[in-house]
Order: sequence, then structure tokens, then C-alpha cells
Amino acid sequence: MKKISILIPAYNEQEVLDKLYARLTKLAHNNKFYEFEFLFINDGSRDRTLEIIKEYAKKDRRVSYVNLSRNFGKEVAMCAGFDHVTGDATVIIDADLQDPPELIPDMIKYWEKGYDDVYAKRVSRDGETWFKKFSSNLFYRILQKTTHIPIQIDTGDFRLLDRRCIEALKQIRESQRYTKGMFSWIGFNKKEITYNRDPRAAGTTKWNYMKLINLAIDGIVSFTTAPLRISTIAGFLVSFIAFVFIIILIFKTLVFHDPVAGYPSLMAVILFLGGVQLLSLGVIGEYIARIFTETKGRPLYLIEEYHNGSDVKKARR
Repeated sequence: MKKISILIPAYNEQEVLDKLYARLTKLAHNNKFYEFEFLFINDGSRDRTLEIIKEYAKKDRRVSYVNLSRNFGKEVAMCAGFDHVTGDATVIIDADLQDPPELIPDMIKYWEKGYDDVYAKRVSRDGETWFKKFSSNLFYRILQKTTHIPIQIDTGDFRLLDRRCIEALKQIRESQRYTKGMFSWIGFNKKEITYNRDPRAAGTTKWNYMKLINLAIDGIVSFTTAPLRISTIAGFLVSFIAFVFIIILIFKTLVFHDPVAGYPSLMAVILFLGGVQLLSLGVIGEYIARIFTETKGRPLYLIEEYHNGSDVKKARR
């Protein structure tokens, strides 16, 4: 039988794990022509998440888990999952059940038809504020306009990936990761399905606006150099306007003997130019910071414990 790996990054999800596990076991029971693996990535949880996952693993050989040594973030946790999944296809799903596991059979159906990346597009997003929906929609459209890669709009990590997609993603070892862009970058044969996203089944979201802003910056900086081009264009326009302004001042002084405005206008020009320069330096600094981080060559993550469904392997100390 073909094997389907369900990859579940988890961080402090003790309230929802029982509901998730029940729906996953029901999914496996209703699709007996496939072998299933449930791979949990415990991303440094501080509650009973790991303890609960271990309880599942004791009674169910389909359950595997990777316990990271600390919280590395969801993007890196997914990379750890790519390194350890064993299935012919892998489905990425959040532990909070906003993405319904019942959609997975439809993904498998399209995978069997030859599609390599079956991704789920959100038609509605219950449980989210209007501002989050608006900012998310705005971000996706900005990213799509500024990069040459066709980024899917209103699409998260919930998708099925063929084994060759997983092998391609494993080759990308960037430490500043934006996996949604990587899904588009690797290409392959894609298929879109739509669904209504549910609110969280339990617990609270681990994403605040600051984390979302940082993720958005990672996405833009990782997949486009448009901010650098915009800084260059802005610098050219400001220089051109300043040059025209100087010509006008000289002309008015020589022809009309009009006195040049003093301190207020001078301070306004200086502050404006200083703001443009600092903004441009900030954009350049974002790219340089990523170069600095990548050149360190540190591992993306460290594993404290790995359970592959049959035995437990602990990292050497």
C-alpha cells in the first residue's frame, strides 16, 4: 500500500490534541487502502503536548514524533518534518483543526491523478478579525506583484505534497524561511481545491501581529529584491526633485532677487532627506542581516528525541 504521512507541527496544543487524534484515526479507518503515518513535530512546547503525543505513540505505531530541543518556530519545524517523513505523499496540517482532516481524501484523489502539490485555498476564514483578513490579503497581493514566482493567494500550509516535492524542499536549507513561497518556487504539477476554514477547535493562537509582520518581511525579503529597487528609485526621484528645487532657488534669486527661505525650509529638506536615507539603509540592512545569518552555517534545528513508530532515539549529549 502507498503510505501517506500527516505532518503536524505543534506548539503548546494540549487542549486540541485529543480532538485532532480522534479525527486522524477516523480518517485512517475510512481509508484502509493506504498506510498512514502521523508525524508530530513538538516545537519546544511548555505544556503537556509532548507527554500527550508520547501516550499516543505507546498505543499506536502510526504515531511518530520529533521533539526539538527548543522552540525554533513553525517554519523550521516543518523543515524538520520534511527531513523525517517516510510516506509516498505528505499532508501538512496545523494541530488547531482550522484545516479539516476530512479534506485529505480529496487531496489524495487528485494526487492519484498525477498532481504533485494539491493545495487548499481558503474561501472563508471564520474566527479571524477583519483586520487580519485585510492585512493578509494585502500582503499576498504585494508579494505576488513584486516577485516573478506565482504565489498562491489565501493559501496556507495545508496541502498534500508528493515525495519528489518533499525531496526538493529538503534541499532548501535557508535559516530565514518562508515555506509558502518555497512551495511555489519548487514548481511541479499543482492543483487547487477550496474549503471554508474553521475557527480553532480549542486553545489560543500562537501568532500575534508582530510575528505575522516578521513572517511577512521574511516572505518579501526572501523572494524579491523589489524593496532594494524601490529604494534606488526613491533616491533618484528625491535627488532629481532636489536638483530642480536648487535651480528654481537660483533662478528666483538672480532674476527676481527673491530672498531664499531660511531655517524652517532648510530643516524640512534635511529631515526629509534623512528619513529617505534611513529608510533605504533599513531596507539594505534587512538583506545584509540575512546574509550574515546564512553565512554562519548553523543547523536549522536540534533534536532532543525522535520516535519513528517503533523505537525512541535520543540525541547524543
